[in-house]
Amino acid sequence: MYKYLLQSVDGIQSFGIFTLVLFFSVFCIAAIRAFLGDKEEMNRMAEMPLRDE
Repeated sequence: MYKYLLQSVDGIQSFGIFTLVLFFSVFCIAAIRAFLGDKEEMNRMAEMPLRDE
């Protein structure tokens, strides 16, 4: 039922492409930030849940 309902919407293909591009961009930004980020800052943030402040 939903398959036929969504097929009748004009331009529904662009939503799928937009979602894929959005996911890929966020994934790339996160990967670049993880590899090129400041190691001291990442270590500080990684230890935050273990600290008793």
